[in-house]
Amino acid sequence: MAFAVTVAVAQAASNLITRAASAWPLLVLVVFASAVAVAGLRIWGHRRDRADSERLARLRITLAEFDAMNDGQFEYALRDLLVRDGWAARKVGRAGDQAADVIGIRTPLGRIVIQAKHTRVGGKVGSSVMYQVKGTAGPVHKANHAVVVTNGSFTHDAMAWGDRHGVRWVDRDRLDRWAHKGRPLHELLALPTRGSRLPWRRAA
Repeated sequence: MAFAVTVAVAQAASNLITRAASAWPLLVLVVFASAVAVAGLRIWGHRRDRADSERLARLRITLAEFDAMNDGQFEYALRDLLVRDGWAARKVGRAGDQAADVIGIRTPLGRIVIQAKHTRVGGKVGSSVMYQVKGTAGPVHKANHAVVVTNGSFTHDAMAWGDRHGVRWVDRDRLDRWAHKGRPLHELLALPTRGSRLPWRRAA
């Protein structure tokens, strides 16, 4: 009985080895094809990323294009412009966003928060927006820079209050220089590096 079992086990092992040997070329082919596919995907991904980077580097948006956008498209456009300027940026605007539609980070400038205000042509942004941004930029979003951007304009009080309290503003003219003429936002607004004392932090 034991001999018969031994013979059966040996026969099964022999059959398994035979099948494995016959399947070996197919296994090698599958492994090779998988490696080629992975390499191809990586190359495609690198090319796509490079193409995206090159597209963003050439990004220019006119005021007429901004005027034709809806609120969400406006926020995505501002995010892309920050990326063009070298920021790692993302759109965060949604219900309850606490005055932050786009957040970006760039060394050594630190963290920027943008509040987007898309308006009909001729619309004006008032001081209340500046108050809200100042109240959340530092305490909630840990930002080094707070900026309100509109395709319209600001009231005189809003601009003056923002200048006094460190909330920067980009009106229609500045938006054109940033988006259409290609001047980086941090140069346009002369943003300091994050080593500077933030206007919304209390002095020690």
